[in-house]
Amino acid sequence: MHSPYAGPQSLPGGGQLQATWTTTAFLGARLWDGGEFYFNPELAQGFGLNGTLGLAGFPNGEAQKAGAAFPKIRAQRYYLKQTFGLGGEQEEVADAPNQLAGKRDIDRVTLVVGRFAIGDFFDGNSYAKDPRADFMNWAMWASAAYDFPADLPGYTRGAVVEFNRKDWAVRAGLFQVPDAPNSDVLNFKTGGAVVEFEERHSIFDQPGKLRVGAFANSGNTANYREVLDLAAANPALDINDIATATQRDRPKYGFYVNLEQQIVNDVGLFARASWNDGQNQILSFTDIDRSVSSGLSIKGSRWGRPDDTVGIGGAINGLSAAHRDFLAAGGMGLLIGDGQLNYRHERILEAYYAYSVMKNVTLTADYQLITNPAYNADRGPVSIFSGRLHAEF
Repeated sequence: MHSPYAGPQSLPGGGQLQATWTTTAFLGARLWDGGEFYFNPELAQGFGLNGTLGLAGFPNGEAQKAGAAFPKIRAQRYYLKQTFGLGGEQEEVADAPNQLAGKRDIDRVTLVVGRFAIGDFFDGNSYAKDPRADFMNWAMWASAAYDFPADLPGYTRGAVVEFNRKDWAVRAGLFQVPDAPNSDVLNFKTGGAVVEFEERHSIFDQPGKLRVGAFANSGNTANYREVLDLAAANPALDINDIATATQRDRPKYGFYVNLEQQIVNDVGLFARASWNDGQNQILSFTDIDRSVSSGLSIKGSRWGRPDDTVGIGGAINGLSAAHRDFLAAGGMGLLIGDGQLNYRHERILEAYYAYSVMKNVTLTADYQLITNPAYNADRGPVSIFSGRLHAEF
């Protein structure tokens, strides 16, 4: 890629090859009427490109910030789930990861307490949610400007409550946040909260869902404008040292809108838009303050491959004025930092073909084109080619 200069967290101009793998066991038990316990130990190895640094919309959703050169096991999920049925019509529940087969009331209240990923319960989407199966880019499978609380592998501890009806649901959660940006230590001193409303509908008999969420975090972060002012007044000091020294409990808030819509049988559309205030450092996810994404998912039934999937999507990511000025002055973000910045929106195109080798085994070819990587028009564009093998037993 074109690279006239590079900083400590820049993608290497000469290119790079990396590999990651994860193996997860999904274990669940029914404890009593409505009570379930789930446990997901995970074994992982490998790193994302450049140690998962250099792009805000990072291209590998399985690349954890807690990468390991040798296999490393972590207890990623352990939580208790209690469902209180409210009577009336029931629905079938299929056997699936972290879901025990059976029946449940459609009208119900569900409480979850333990360790999990916020994406397990919020910001879901049938067409762009699982980097093991569909889109791989972080700005595709999540509302990228939602700085959701998480440790380095992407998990937190907290509680979720949901009230479900046939045509809508409302859910809310309270979670631990890291004790500093990009920290692997979750603490009880501050926290994050999110509330999501989900509406279910049909358009010309084609099902769809609209999710709207609002979030607020309180974490140990620095304020971009304060850091810039102190750096201007003290040019001998390093701007990143100033940022670390001025970290204290500060808020971050925002919203996301998430749509999934079946257009015809085997063809679905997804779209997301998200925003955060962009005044204080990102705490957990990635360096994005505004993001829009959209795309199509097409099953292969029309060419005799009903278990294959083609996906194509795009995302545009942006920063607040204070955030871009901080990076331009040499500041380092969670994933990016070229030492200087010729700011433009980061633009991402992703296309994949998931080929069903046999039942529960899928081989995927994925291509991503990213212009203005890390919002820098002086660098890039970059092409990223990926292969993914996924198996379930």
